[in-house]
Amino acid sequence: MTSPDDSSLMRVAGLVVDVPDHPGPGILFKDITPVLADAEALTTVATELASYVGHADVVVGIEARGFLIGAAVALVAGTGIVPVRKAGRLPRVAGARTYDLEYGTATLELPADTIVPGARAFVVDDVLATGGTAAATCALLADAGAEVIGFGALLELTALGGRDALAPIPVHALLPV
Repeated sequence: MTSPDDSSLMRVAGLVVDVPDHPGPGILFKDITPVLADAEALTTVATELASYVGHADVVVGIEARGFLIGAAVALVAGTGIVPVRKAGRLPRVAGARTYDLEYGTATLELPADTIVPGARAFVVDDVLATGGTAAATCALLADAGAEVIGFGALLELTALGGRDALAPIPVHALLPV
């Protein structure tokens, strides 16, 4: 698997749109929808992140944009994809994990019959910010007996320190901002 050159990643970065004050005042939202809509950019992202999957048995995508990127990564890497969902969205649940947010709590759920004990998982999301959702996903997988061998994201908001919340799991972010 070959990695894209710097110009390919610069092109991807150029497609990300900053949306000020979304979803609230003072928040700068990173809209990756144009990246997803562009076949060449999506291929670059999927190929680059798939190069880190290694010997994973499965890619795990975090709701919701992590599903889209994760599915593309899994296809390139030759693995299956497992979606980790917000509470109440799955008909059959193998496990749940509640975690703290800056404004309350949230719960993620793992679908039944998708992770076998001992499975090696590579977790994918669109953005790594504070790391709370990513860390909860990794803990949920560990609860199910999986080994998380890495985490990949399109964007990393480095000032928010999310990478620290995942230590010692290797983190691969294509576009640190």
